[in-house]
Amino acid sequence: MVAVPPGQVTLSDRRTQRSWPVEVAPYELAAFPVTQALYAQVTGRRPSAAHGDRLPVESVSWWDAVRFCNALSERDGFVPAYRLHGEGDDDDEGAERGESVEWDRAADGYRLPTEAEWEHACRAGTTRPHYGPLDEIAWYRGNSDERIHDVGGKLPNPWGLHDMLGNAWDWCWDVYDPEVYGSYRVLRGGGWFDEHWSCRASARRRSHPTFRVDDVGFRVARSLTVVGDVRP
Repeated sequence: MVAVPPGQVTLSDRRTQRSWPVEVAPYELAAFPVTQALYAQVTGRRPSAAHGDRLPVESVSWWDAVRFCNALSERDGFVPAYRLHGEGDDDDEGAERGESVEWDRAADGYRLPTEAEWEHACRAGTTRPHYGPLDEIAWYRGNSDERIHDVGGKLPNPWGLHDMLGNAWDWCWDVYDPEVYGSYRVLRGGGWFDEHWSCRASARRRSHPTFRVDDVGFRVARSLTVVGDVRP
């Protein structure tokens, strides 16, 4: 896990031509996406289309990612960040029947980053669309041979975070646009099959939380405890 300093990031949406600033408190973010080896250790499952321990886990839904965060928290002795409510807590069909999830912001367990946390970490103090030359930092359609690659194969950003752009999209906690897209969640970062314009710090994509595809994975975050165990 990498300690990410506080800051402010301005999110933007191309469809609505809207932008909005977000203050980001300090937190931790995994240096790498969750790998297939770690996912298998924690869940006993290997859902990915490609196979390799150091490949990012993909073909996982947002619900899969939420459940993984809780399972990893329990394994490592942390308080799970998510409370699942309703029937079908163990499958996406349950989510379709009205299952809901609540983020316990006082918990110290693993969780998905918010969209603002993700972009703040991706930029790492830079202001351009990429934190370095794209071929040096990301696997995308122009250099990936149209396949996913092991994590950490490209240069990290200035804060030591690898694969923030390219290789596999990252699920984020946030709902994309509930008035238009309902429960669809935010995806960030671009993937191995995307053109260069999708692998930008500000690029946003959305998908249904039960969606699984071979270029979507995730990485985990943790809130930082401050004096008196008060959360930011």
